[in-house]
Amino acid sequence: MANRTIFTDSSDWGCDMHGRDLPRRNAVTRRGFMKGGALALVGTSVVPAFLTRSIYAEMDKAAAANKKLVVIFQRGACDGLNVVVPYKEKNYYTMRPTIAIKQNEVIDLDGFFGLHPQMAAFKPLYDQGHLAVVHAAGSPDPTRSHFDAQDYMESGTPGVKITQDGWLNRALQNAPDAKPTAFRAVALGTQLPRTLEGRIPAIAVANLADFSVAGKGPQTSPISNAFQAMYDQSTDSVLHGTGEETFEAVKMLKAADPAHYQPAAGVVYPNGAFGNSLKQVAQLMKANLGVEAAFSDIGGWDTHQNQGAANGQLANRLKEFSESIAAFWNDMGDEAENITLVTMSEFGRTARQNGTGGTDHGHANVMFVLGGQVKGGKVYGKWPGLNNEQLNEGRDLKVTTDFRNVLAEAAYRSLGARNLEAVFPNAPVDPKTFLNFV
Repeated sequence: MANRTIFTDSSDWGCDMHGRDLPRRNAVTRRGFMKGGALALVGTSVVPAFLTRSIYAEMDKAAAANKKLVVIFQRGACDGLNVVVPYKEKNYYTMRPTIAIKQNEVIDLDGFFGLHPQMAAFKPLYDQGHLAVVHAAGSPDPTRSHFDAQDYMESGTPGVKITQDGWLNRALQNAPDAKPTAFRAVALGTQLPRTLEGRIPAIAVANLADFSVAGKGPQTSPISNAFQAMYDQSTDSVLHGTGEETFEAVKMLKAADPAHYQPAAGVVYPNGAFGNSLKQVAQLMKANLGVEAAFSDIGGWDTHQNQGAANGQLANRLKEFSESIAAFWNDMGDEAENITLVTMSEFGRTARQNGTGGTDHGHANVMFVLGGQVKGGKVYGKWPGLNNEQLNEGRDLKVTTDFRNVLAEAAYRSLGARNLEAVFPNAPVDPKTFLNFV
């Protein structure tokens, strides 16, 4: 034990407690509303389930077929090795003497991999064949910076910093006979994420109760006043085109008394920001507003210190994460048949724990794909192994599945995006290379 080398990472790469780079956190500005040609409404949420189906009757073919894609970003670099545990790898326990999940604690999946014990909510979805696991997935770019890695994954162009739009917006651009509706692309949060920036109008939804649209003046919130002012003064075609429809839609949503939404019988969402965001995604989808793509994120994965094992910091995050997704799935009922949900994180963690009971910035990670058409109950991808000589740079799980291949298959199957070269420029993605989890 005295001779064991402790691998540590002395740099936090400029990250805050949630795994976000500090310079990335911006105040609300007109650029925040209009960046990338997509409209972001700050402060809108809690959409009522009973809203009539007549708000936007005309949908494109993908929406008419009720196919929907939900993307979840785990910001901060989640420790995939303790999420889906390779509990038959001896070196896993050697490298993680205090934070490894014991074999008798994992929730077995296939005799080699097992879920973290706080992710029990995922096991029924896996057993029912709706949840697929893709291990050793990630970006080919070697960066360990949260800012760069998140930007590369959201733009879908690893190593390229000049990309102007996000991969999900481009996927919508390449959907068949695309005809935008106000709620076609929705992000849960106060700002439009990089993933949805682009030519297709998208909105950011945070809290409808705090968004007053009755008019300007002291009775309305500062954010509402700011948006109203931009709406009045702008000659931007985005704002006075689809943006005008969006503004009218928010008026209708506000007037509809949004406090009455009740999840399906027996469904209880975790009482946190992430659970609330997925509940709102369910509300939007059940309201039949033409949602095709929805985005939400959850921070708190940057576990440099005191990560914990079966219990602790990471365990608490995984419980909220898995229970929120399971609640969303069960809340959607029969409509879940047409939903595909995919999760991602900018990179994984080091295979070895560090000297402070945590893990540092790594490389490959685990992705989940959930859906009615998903061929779940299986761990996909080529496992690279955890022997010392098999590690990336002697410290990380190697990437064997490009994350773009996973996202491309999800977009191809759910949104009908066929021009994958346009969605993921210069990427090795092709239906022939798909993992075929859908």
